[in-house]
Amino acid sequence: MSNSSSTVILAMSLLLLSGCNESESNSKELTTSDQKKIAALIKKTEDNMIFVKGGTFQMGDFGPIDEGTNGLPYSVDKDNKPLHTVTLDSYSISATQVSYDDFDTYTLATGKQTINNSGIEKKYRVPNVPAGVTWHQANDYCSWLSANTDSTYKLPTEAQWEFAARSRGKFYLFGTNDGSYRRGVNILTRDEIKKSTPANSTLAPSKIKSIPPNPMGIYQMGINGYEWTNDWYSENYYENSPQHNPQGPKSGTEKVERGGSFGEGTTAKFTIRRASSFPDASFRTPSGAVKKGSLRTHTFRCVSN
Repeated sequence: MSNSSSTVILAMSLLLLSGCNESESNSKELTTSDQKKIAALIKKTEDNMIFVKGGTFQMGDFGPIDEGTNGLPYSVDKDNKPLHTVTLDSYSISATQVSYDDFDTYTLATGKQTINNSGIEKKYRVPNVPAGVTWHQANDYCSWLSANTDSTYKLPTEAQWEFAARSRGKFYLFGTNDGSYRRGVNILTRDEIKKSTPANSTLAPSKIKSIPPNPMGIYQMGINGYEWTNDWYSENYYENSPQHNPQGPKSGTEKVERGGSFGEGTTAKFTIRRASSFPDASFRTPSGAVKKGSLRTHTFRCVSN
């Protein structure tokens, strides 16, 4: 049997599986080209996973134990303290965020509506930039991967996310090739960011793999928009976090996001920074009001265990 035929048969099998696990069915018959595209996404995803050997690290604001800080913290945030010991089992994490091209293939496979085709979001919709999604959309995507592969895919816990962003717990403030933040060297210039989307804006996502990865081969963690994690958010969670494979609080109202939005300053991109949003990507203002957020800033990647 030819490789082309094998690919088509694999894709058709995957689609049958996805139909059993999705609430929506495909609204049109998929072409051979569609089936090949879906199979290619599955293969790319599996090939794109970076193995992260388990280990123990100091999670949180590591300023007090880093050299040259005179014992001072790196941030004024309260929720990334106290520094605490975390031990993780091994896992794998995607080298890249899920792109619009990836997400469009997922909606093709499941019969769901494509996303962000109108309004302000449309200007930021480019195939090779991170897809802007709600937590539920991100979670459903990872679940779809689980249903169509031999692995279990989920959103990362925030401990898994930080461990990987810091290249297995190194004292890296940024998820770059060496932990530094240098525009034009290991961070895009503002002009380069403008060219990433038709929006011609510095408040836009950058193209995936447009800067060097961290030493583990993982790209743009915390630098290219918020990234959803699986954990519920609690400001005081670090005070009571278990050491082994922490999963976050059992319940909550907001989900933890890591990294920073495009309009935020450099410190928002710290690998130790914790942010939070409601699962629909809305957020609470300092005054306590809840406002709808821009989806383009909320991105994700999956882990497999």
